Amino acid sequence: MKATLTLFALAGFFVWANAQSTGIPRQEIPADYGYIVKIGQQMPDIELMLTDGTTITTDDLKGKVVMLQFTASWCGVCRREMPHIENEIWQKHKNNEDFVLIGIDMDEPLETVKKFAAKMEITYPLALDPGGKIFYTFAAKGAGVTRNVIINREGKIVYMTRLFKEEEFNEMKEVINLLLEN
Repeated sequence: MKATLTLFALAGFFVWANAQSTGIPRQEIPADYGYIVKIGQQMPDIELMLTDGTTITTDDLKGKVVMLQFTASWCGVCRREMPHIENEIWQKHKNNEDFVLIGIDMDEPLETVKKFAAKMEITYPLALDPGGKIFYTFAAKGAGVTRNVIINREGKIVYMTRLFKEEEFNEMKEVINLLLEN
């Protein structure tokens, strides 16, 4: 029992030390955020179908810094956040081959998603999520849709947001910058 506790303590220390060495803030995710994934967890295997018909898998994202933005056209908070994502993240990093940003639209048909992107004037790629299958790989049933998940080059979840909170959003931008610098 003592050896097991020591191993857990050492593992925790190494996770903390790695986060500190990259400058990424240690994040505690409140239970009311509704995530079923955890910081430090390997990104779940997913397959994304973009609105242009391109398919992207978890394997395609390996070695890249990834931002998954969960959204829907009916979501008011999403609509408030998306111009910030477009202008402050996508426009800054879209030409960086080590960065991927994909908006994942929850359970809406292709034409609705395309109209939503045009109306919001976003140019980053959007993926379809029929039935919320991808969303519910990351969040609990009944959880709200406005959220972002940041994944490092090793495929581990390193930062997660919920709703659109300026301080959290700014910290997320800094995490992306730090990951791209390392």
